[in-house]
Amino acid sequence: MNSSRVQPSVFGRRSCWLTRDHFKRRAESGGGAGGTMGERMSVSFLLCLCLALGVCQGLQIVVQNTDCVYENVEYEGDLVTGNFVVIDHEYFWGEDHPGIDFSVTAPAGTVVLTHQGTAGEKFEFRAPRRGAYKFCFHNKGSAPENIAFYVHVGHIPDAHDLAKDEHLNPVNVKIAELREALEAVSAEQQYLRARDLRHRYTVESTQKRLLGYTVAEYMALIVASLSQVYLIRRMFNKRVGYNRV
Repeated sequence: MNSSRVQPSVFGRRSCWLTRDHFKRRAESGGGAGGTMGERMSVSFLLCLCLALGVCQGLQIVVQNTDCVYENVEYEGDLVTGNFVVIDHEYFWGEDHPGIDFSVTAPAGTVVLTHQGTAGEKFEFRAPRRGAYKFCFHNKGSAPENIAFYVHVGHIPDAHDLAKDEHLNPVNVKIAELREALEAVSAEQQYLRARDLRHRYTVESTQKRLLGYTVAEYMALIVASLSQVYLIRRMFNKRVGYNRV
């Protein structure tokens, strides 16, 4: 598959990411096995603030032919979620446009999921293995499409992680679950904002077309009225000339 432009991943996942190393450093610095209640509240507050300020952002891609974005998955079995919405609607909503094709390819080269001829979708899958996953968009139309794209790789420590790292405890797992829940809310907000933006563009485009149609209709009415006045006056002028003869 030829890619006309490959863009690196610039998502804020690592900016908002609280890893096992983070919890380990907290424990070693005197936070104890579970840390104080104030520390846990501060971590939760930082998570909320991080998402509220929109640190975990997606990106916008202008797809001419085929464009791909790569995102790294650090752990096998991590939950990968995301969404995309076609923002540039003016040509997309034409009846002859085939839509956007979306596919996700695992590091081994196997296709994890696909969506054919769509204007926007949510997706979710468990990563079969760790590594760089490729998210590709294929535009079958001749006009470029502006796509808002967002992806998040979520990792919640399980029983195996708890047994492997003595600094992890159920409190850390609950914090990770809270983080993922907040991330899901943030992703849903971004998806709805992108859809709202597309609908707003559609309304604005419809208003412009309606205004143009109305102006053209009035212009045609004025031209028709002036033509009728001209023809009637010309007809009466000819009759007056005949009477004089």
